[in-house]
Amino acid sequence: MKVCRLCIVSGKVQGVFYRASTRSEARRLGVTGHARNLDDGRVEVLACGEQEKVDRLVEWLRRGPPMARVENVEIREVEIEAPADFTTG
Repeated sequence: MKVCRLCIVSGKVQGVFYRASTRSEARRLGVTGHARNLDDGRVEVLACGEQEKVDRLVEWLRRGPPMARVENVEIREVEIEAPADFTTG
């Protein structure tokens, strides 16, 4: 079953390669979507794909790359056409 989840990640997640690392992990898992910085210091991640793979990416988001300090991940299901790739912006 395919799902899309919009995740808002807070903590020390900008300036620590969070978006690029998320893109690498998403592509490794076969998940599409995006990771982009928000003006308030959080990162927005859209993750679309098979439920199990999206779940694995969401679990990874809770840790992030080594220099990140994730404090919270807000997750909500969204109905959106899944993008063809995973991008950062």
